[in-house]
Amino acid sequence: MKFFATLAFCLIGLTALADDRPNIVWIIPDDMSANFSCYGETAIETPNVDKLASRGVKFTNAYVTAPVCSTCRSAFITGMYQTSIGAHHHRSGRGEKKILLPQDVKLVPQLFQEAGYHTSITGWPGKKGRLGKTDYNFEWDQAVYDGADWSDRKEGQPFFAQIQTPGGKLRGKDESGWEKVQSDAGKVFGNRISNDKVKLPPYYPGHPDIVRDWAAYLDSVRLTDHMVGEVIARLEKEGVLENTLVLFMTDHGISHGRGKQFMYDEGLHVPLVIAGPGVKPDTVREDVVEHIDIAALSLAAAGIEIPKVMQAQDILAADYEAREAVFAARDRCDETVDHMRSVRTKNFKYIRNFLPNRPYLQPCAYKDAKNVLKALREYHAAGKLDPAQELLFRELRPVEELYDVNADPHEIHNLAGDPAFADTLEEMRARLDTWMEESGDKGREPESKEMFDSDMAVYLDSLRKRNNDPAHLATIEKNIALMRKWAAEGK
Repeated sequence: MKFFATLAFCLIGLTALADDRPNIVWIIPDDMSANFSCYGETAIETPNVDKLASRGVKFTNAYVTAPVCSTCRSAFITGMYQTSIGAHHHRSGRGEKKILLPQDVKLVPQLFQEAGYHTSITGWPGKKGRLGKTDYNFEWDQAVYDGADWSDRKEGQPFFAQIQTPGGKLRGKDESGWEKVQSDAGKVFGNRISNDKVKLPPYYPGHPDIVRDWAAYLDSVRLTDHMVGEVIARLEKEGVLENTLVLFMTDHGISHGRGKQFMYDEGLHVPLVIAGPGVKPDTVREDVVEHIDIAALSLAAAGIEIPKVMQAQDILAADYEAREAVFAARDRCDETVDHMRSVRTKNFKYIRNFLPNRPYLQPCAYKDAKNVLKALREYHAAGKLDPAQELLFRELRPVEELYDVNADPHEIHNLAGDPAFADTLEEMRARLDTWMEESGDKGREPESKEMFDSDMAVYLDSLRKRNNDPAHLATIEKNIALMRKWAAEGK
């Protein structure tokens, strides 16, 4: 009898211990760079993200491993490079040809679920009961999520919650989207960002549409910050904030000419702010980290063993040794075939263009439909761009690009041909080669014709079902034909 009483006491103790484990909340907006006041943005104020940073740690050198949604998300939800698991082509494996994860790779929510956590993924704002954005490039079971919100968990059950919000996508692609997001900002804040507040990077001209788009983007940042405040307020109201690790990160940089889909910092550099149990307040980390690391650090915070196969690292561990470099890859995006790789240290960025005979601005229906791209092309045709702004319009690419990111933060002056940087070029080149080999980069082999055709069929069908503009569909079909032609020509 005494034995069973002791056993019961131990089980009760273990349950209480399990209930004390921290909740983990990820807040991840779309298409947004580090344009927050705690990161140095002066045109707007972002009090909620700033407050989160003051409560915890702000990483100033966090980078995604892919500058586009689905490949980036496929990476952070597994803690693996998308190139290692075959998920490196944007929106791939959606047709008859499927992508299967290696048997020893599990999704992060599955690992939390197996450890007794309630798991959810929420769109904010979103429809009640509807899962938030996933966008994973492989076959997966929706049962890894217990629901669309943590409110239906068992009493005292710790939770892992992903909160997805449109972020920079709020501003759309033209005047109607710009006006909507700025109107929403006016209702929430009592004002909107005026065009004269905009300070563009030097590689963009002051075209009225580009300035207007950037102003709307800044309002989307303000609205995102407001949403962060709503999440924190809910956690506080429910009495769980003090035992919740809150992580704020975007899925990649701003969708603009040189941002999303490109390997420059505008596309790869993201904010990463973490606050909660065990995190020292008001800390700034300047070492380079990768966005996949959120998988490992979250598991570790919950006391869950990090799988040995996982490439992410617990960057919050006391014994963590800072990385010297981070890596990224860009492959096919929708119908546009490309192949780029990059490595970045705190001081230098190296980019390798494996398809140098193609223009930087390859035809891409998604990006070409945006008024900012139309504005760039308009000024290019009119001869109104300076040399830095003309860089995107080169018909051929250098095989290698090397930038001193401290002296040249906008990555304008390619040093790959400068003898003074020959040793640095060789070092960065070797780093990239080693990473591709050791990580098992599957992008070294071209995507199969069968997979490309399968994905394109689904892509076009989904647009037709949404009653998309016939001219837009015709453009995509034209682009697909061009991609096939260039591939046949070895271009």
